[in-house]
Amino acid sequence: MQLKWLGHACFLLTTREGTKIVTDPFDATVGYPLPQVVPDIVTVSHQHFDHNAVGVLKGNPTVVEGTGARQIKGVNIRGIATFHDKKQGAERGPNTVFVIEADGIAVCHLGDLGHPLDAGKLQEIGPVDILLVPCGGTYTIDADEAAALVKAVKPRVAVPMHYKTEYLKFPITPVDNFLRYFPAAERRTVLELSPDDLPAPTAVVVLELSR
Repeated sequence: MQLKWLGHACFLLTTREGTKIVTDPFDATVGYPLPQVVPDIVTVSHQHFDHNAVGVLKGNPTVVEGTGARQIKGVNIRGIATFHDKKQGAERGPNTVFVIEADGIAVCHLGDLGHPLDAGKLQEIGPVDILLVPCGGTYTIDADEAAALVKAVKPRVAVPMHYKTEYLKFPITPVDNFLRYFPAAERRTVLELSPDDLPAPTAVVVLELSR
């Protein structure tokens, strides 16, 4: 499986068979260059403009929203109900965590998770190989909470997302706040993994922006 970061909470996952999955696409107002890919599947964690801009993508992808399990083009996708805030959605509404399984690898995209996960939700998510975790705070869990969640989930690889960069005007913090907890973190332009070469214990990888 190949993983690229397209900006904010948007990633491109490409399976061994060539199936392309895009997570949480954003619109032009966010500031990042718009994704120039033709995906087969798009996951949308919630209905905010920086996560649900399916219309900016090329082609006619299958859009996956909400909870439940489905299989599309040999990819298993489960949606788990969570919230965008610490008040059970009263401030910013619901959020869906997606577990995407393909090529023997489980990828968990937390969307705009706004609260710590209790034992029940961790069990519902299950074992995770790659965790895509927001860490910028304000609209999501912050760097401290994200680091604690990584340690609770114990993925083989954790990839931060939804943090302040030169492209964003959002009042969120940079990835360095999160990386204080992971001094051995590395930076890559692309992440390519198979079940046989997953690292242990948890490796933290900051992905450079792909265009």
